[in-house]
Amino acid sequence: MNWAESSALADVVASVVKQAPLAYVKFLSANDTGLTSSHQAGIYIAKEAWRLFLDRAGQKGSNIERDINIIWPDGRITNSRFKYYGQGSRNEYRITCFGQGFPFLKPEWTGALFVLTPQENNIFNAFLFNSDDSINSFFEKVNLIPTQTNRLLSFGQPVATDETEANRKDALNTLFLHYIQGLTVDFPSSEEISYQARVCEELIFDHSENVVHNPDQKIINWINTEYDLFKAIEKVRSLPVINKGFKSVDSFVEFANSILNRRKSRAGKSLEHHLAALFDANQVHYTAQAQTEGKKRPDFIFPSIDAYHSQNFPTSNLVLLAAKTTCKDRWRQILNEADRLKEHTKFLCTLQQGISLSQLHEMEAEKVQLVVPQPYLTSYPKEHRNKIWSIKQFINHVKNLEQHNIHLTS
Repeated sequence: MNWAESSALADVVASVVKQAPLAYVKFLSANDTGLTSSHQAGIYIAKEAWRLFLDRAGQKGSNIERDINIIWPDGRITNSRFKYYGQGSRNEYRITCFGQGFPFLKPEWTGALFVLTPQENNIFNAFLFNSDDSINSFFEKVNLIPTQTNRLLSFGQPVATDETEANRKDALNTLFLHYIQGLTVDFPSSEEISYQARVCEELIFDHSENVVHNPDQKIINWINTEYDLFKAIEKVRSLPVINKGFKSVDSFVEFANSILNRRKSRAGKSLEHHLAALFDANQVHYTAQAQTEGKKRPDFIFPSIDAYHSQNFPTSNLVLLAAKTTCKDRWRQILNEADRLKEHTKFLCTLQQGISLSQLHEMEAEKVQLVVPQPYLTSYPKEHRNKIWSIKQFINHVKNLEQHNIHLTS
C-alpha cells in the first residue's frame, strides 16, 4: 500500500503535530492542484496561519516573501517560498516553488489532507494523506474533524483566530461545564452529545431560523460545537485516569484504545445525527437506518421505508441519502444499499473538501449525486461545481417530491 494511503502514517504525523508548537492542516482544494483557472500555482494558506511563517501579518499594498525548505514524506526536499500577495485586489498567502516534476500538486491529489509542521532554520515537514482510512485515522489520533481544517493547530488543537471566536469558545465552555457537572453517566451516547451541542449552539448564537434559511452553515456550526463538547467531556473523564497512572502497559493500551474507539464512533454518527435534525426542522419525512434488503441499512430513505417496500409507490419518488464524513474511496459503498434504486440516482452527503475530477466523473457514471455544505463548493473543480448540490438544495428536492407524492395519493 502507498505511504499516502497507510493508516500507520497517522501515528507518526499525529505525534509530530502534538509536539510541534504550531501546525497547519487543510484539504488540498482544486485551486491548489491546478483544477481551477487560478493563474497562481501553489498551496493556498488561510490568512490566520501567517504566524506559522512570519513575524507579523501581511499588509495590503505590499508583497512579502520568505524562503523555506520543505521535507516531503518520500524524502525529497523542495526549496520553496512562502508568499503574501497584498497588491491590487489580492490579499492571500501561498506556498510556491516546488520544482519541475513535483508530484503532490497534480489533480489526483485534490481532496488529500495536507499537514505542515515547522522545525527550525526555515525547515518544515509536510505530510499527505490521500485515502479515507488514513485521513480519518489521523483525525482520530489528534481528535480533529473536517470542519475544523484549513487552520492552525497548537499542540494538536485548533487555534482561536480572533477575539470573537475566543469569546464564543469561552461562552460555550461555560455551558459545557454546567452540562458535564449534571451528567449521571460516564459518557453520553453520540446522539445525546449531538443533541446537546445543538442546544448549546442555539443558546450562544440564537439563530434557529437558519435550520430552514441556511442549513448548510447551520450543520457546520453544529458539528463544530459537538466536537468542542465531546472534547470537553473527554478531558473531564480522561484526565483523572491519566493522572492516576497505569499499572501496566496493557492497561494503558486498553484505555487508549477505548478513547480512540469512542472518537471513531462519534465521528461516524455525527453527520448523520445533525442531518436528521435538519430534516426534522424542515418537516421532511424519512426513515433512518432502516433495512432495505438483507443486511443493507442506508442512512436515510425518503419518504419512508414503508414507501420503499411498497411496490405501489413509484420508485422514481424514492430517495436514498448516505452520510459519510469523507468520501474519497468510501463513496462506492453506497452503490448497493438499496436494490430498488440500483439504476437510479443515489445521494451522498459529505464533509469532504475537494475530490479529483476523475473521482467526480466516476461518481457521475455510477449515478451518485454529491451533496456538500455550500461553503465547501469552492474546494471542488470549477467545471463540476454546478453539478454538486448544497444541503439546502437537497432538502428542497425531497420536499418537492413529498408534495408530488401527496398529489398522487389525493
